[in-house]
Amino acid sequence: MTAAARGTDEYRPALKRDVSGPALLAGLICVGVSFSGPLVVVLAAAKAGQLTADQTASWIWAVSIGSGLSCLLLSWWTRTPVIAAWSTPGAALLVTSLGDYPYRESIGAFLVSSVVVTLFGVTGLFGRLIRAVPAGIVNAMLAGILFSFGAGIFTSVKGAPVLVVGTFAAFLLARRFVPRYAVPVALLVGALLAAVTVGLPLHIGHGGPVRPELTVPQFSWSAMVGLALPLTVVALASQNAPGLGVMRASGYEPDDRLLIGATGGLSVLLAPFGSPGVNLAAITAAICTSPESHPDPRRRYIAGMSTGVLYIVIGSFAGVLVGLFTGLPAALIAVIAGTALLASFQGSLAGAVADEHGRDGAVVTFLATASGMTLYGIGSAFWGLLFGVATHLVGQLRRPARG
Repeated sequence: MTAAARGTDEYRPALKRDVSGPALLAGLICVGVSFSGPLVVVLAAAKAGQLTADQTASWIWAVSIGSGLSCLLLSWWTRTPVIAAWSTPGAALLVTSLGDYPYRESIGAFLVSSVVVTLFGVTGLFGRLIRAVPAGIVNAMLAGILFSFGAGIFTSVKGAPVLVVGTFAAFLLARRFVPRYAVPVALLVGALLAAVTVGLPLHIGHGGPVRPELTVPQFSWSAMVGLALPLTVVALASQNAPGLGVMRASGYEPDDRLLIGATGGLSVLLAPFGSPGVNLAAITAAICTSPESHPDPRRRYIAGMSTGVLYIVIGSFAGVLVGLFTGLPAALIAVIAGTALLASFQGSLAGAVADEHGRDGAVVTFLATASGMTLYGIGSAFWGLLFGVATHLVGQLRRPARG
């Protein structure tokens, strides 16, 4: 779709026509997953860095607004479900290192990292590297990322058997008779079961709109090496690479220059407010790019836009709404996220083993990614790609001719 066509009167009604309940719900689930798990890592990093309450609120505001604007504007512009989020591996990295530097030096490191990521994006260098990876390996990486969420349905049974089994049974029955609304039915049944079993502590919280706190960055070589460099590697390898992979595995052709350049540019603007960076999402992106979001891939962009709106609202009123998402029972989040990702996992797993000649590399990619390994502060998605590509290249070597 060209930019000129977007502005025509003929095209404007399409947005209203494309809105659907499942797509809106996919956005809600996406945000629920983000604020029920990854946010906890952000709060732990803020505590490790001894940030004040205002600095922590500003951090949450910055990453939420950056993620929301990226999702809303990029999904609308490209008409594809573009999902952005803060880096969970990056936040995990900060848990162990943020306290080693003054806060202003950390802000300087965030700013430098965001600039580098933006340059990798707009030059197209990163996209050219990613496109060289075989499709089977990309699908295998996605399957490895999603594996823990699918398995999480069953590992959570022990803590809340009635909630998990009942919700999953509702999903299966709804998928059989009303497949388009299988996830909404599961969410409704799960909420009711949670209320009568483990409880549904939905706390509204306190406070009005967040007042972002601007911090003037300070630059030091120690923070550049100890924070900026690993954050950059994590952003590119553990976030943007699988994020592009998720979209490609779902049948889209993302413009890597636009997506990484835009999210990186927003990260540059928001770094002085505490944002370590906004990146393409992988796990939550699979929720919005899957058939559960909408059977028609051309109408799934609504899920990305709804995700963006919710991010912006929660970021603007973090004190009021963050507690609402963090208070959801872990078992409910696990089973809803797992069922929402089931179709994507099935498709990616099938795509991973479809090519017999590249199957060895795909299997290695899947195993390494699903292992959850972390090496040098870099997550398993990157190492899965690396080991899988290495396996593929070794398999392509010609055997020496026999004399």
